[in-house]
Amino acid sequence: MMQFFQKLGRALMLPVAVLPAAAILMGIGYWIDPSGWGANNAVAAFLLKAGGAIIDNLPWLFAVGVAIGMAKGNDGAAALSGLVAMFIVTTLLSPATVGMLKGPDAEVPAAFSKITNAFTGIISGLVAAFCYNKFHTTQLPPALSFFSGKRCTPIITSAFMIVVSAILFFIWPVIYGALVAFGEAVAGLGPIGAGIYAFFNRLLIPTGLHHALNSVFWFDGFGINDIGNFWAGTGTKGVTGMYQGGFFPIMMFGLPGAALAMYHTAKDNKKKAAFGLLTAAAFASFFTGVTEPLEFSFMFLAPALYVVHAALTAVSVAVAAALHATAGFSFSAGLVDYVLSYRLPLANKPWILLIMGVAFFVIYYVLFRILIVKFNLKTPGREDDEEDTAAADAGISLKNTDFAAVAEQIFAALGGHDNVVSIDNCVTRLRLEVKDSSAINEKAIKAAGAAGVIRPSKTSVQVIIGTQVEFVATEMRKL
Repeated sequence: MMQFFQKLGRALMLPVAVLPAAAILMGIGYWIDPSGWGANNAVAAFLLKAGGAIIDNLPWLFAVGVAIGMAKGNDGAAALSGLVAMFIVTTLLSPATVGMLKGPDAEVPAAFSKITNAFTGIISGLVAAFCYNKFHTTQLPPALSFFSGKRCTPIITSAFMIVVSAILFFIWPVIYGALVAFGEAVAGLGPIGAGIYAFFNRLLIPTGLHHALNSVFWFDGFGINDIGNFWAGTGTKGVTGMYQGGFFPIMMFGLPGAALAMYHTAKDNKKKAAFGLLTAAAFASFFTGVTEPLEFSFMFLAPALYVVHAALTAVSVAVAAALHATAGFSFSAGLVDYVLSYRLPLANKPWILLIMGVAFFVIYYVLFRILIVKFNLKTPGREDDEEDTAAADAGISLKNTDFAAVAEQIFAALGGHDNVVSIDNCVTRLRLEVKDSSAINEKAIKAAGAAGVIRPSKTSVQVIIGTQVEFVATEMRKL
């Protein structure tokens, strides 16, 4: 089950990766015409509408992206099936159709006015991927041979989705009501609720289940839609964006402060290696908001520090919400999204986030340094000296962009052809299925430049590479 959710998390990153395009288009549009929303400038209107086309159709992107990501071979036929599934469920469960089914005098539950959402997009993608994986090699009788193989998957998906829609007809109002109640309960707590959300957002990252939590608060499906409303300007200034603003001080300043603390506490003979890893990871966190390379560098080496990091994130988000300091992101809370969102209509006192950022840089640095030294935590550069360093002597590092050499060393450390079953990747991780995860050489993998290794199960391994992971994955597939 855990492997399924981890694969789903990887699949979700495909449509989520489209969001920066919307951020760039809408951000530039608002910079050109911050008051008229394109009414005063044709170029601004063009850019704003182009960006809105992405934000407004995110559920459809989820249906297609999940279908591709969960299908064997990531085949385009699965994407078509995902689109077909989404068409069926959104048509059968539209308010107009539900009104026909219930009768002219029956009341249509409000849930069906929100049927086009991230949840149904994900369900559509999962059904399409299941149908593709199960039936894409199906051989039909000669008279129907044109529909054999991949061509039959959209047809079968249609049949399955009719059944799924019938089930959702009864349970969707219940699910919707429960999730809205949960969201309203947390939202009703104001800044405290925002902090609770942020705490669990960080804690769930190792499993990839944070995407499920994010869908409740960030996307349109359960009444909050913090990202969509913030970028569309449909909300309350100083309130909409409260589930985003507090992440900027952490990702832009707090985590780089933690990186500096880990570098200063590294052993003298390992400072050079730690510097390369931590500097690259800190820059990625600051500039783009991609935090996994840095977080995974200490998440399993010093799990207590990661809990502290989650708690500090909760404090930051709660404080920013209490101060009504909001900024928004379409990808993550880095410098790029901060600049793009600065002049959006619902951006409120975003300069406060910079002041908070400086404070959290100091807090992270001091607290991490004290805890690392006091409890002798094994953060990067503080590993035991007797650890095997033979692989490190090979001089292979991601910073030399020799991805073939990096892939070769990691592949060998994973056990090569005798152990590796399949290779996938998300934005920052290699996601591998192996015959036996205990047979891998973790030290050799880290020596190749990886930020960390996680073993969710006996047959599953994740290698934290960073934003260059796609190049490494490509070379590994060649091997």
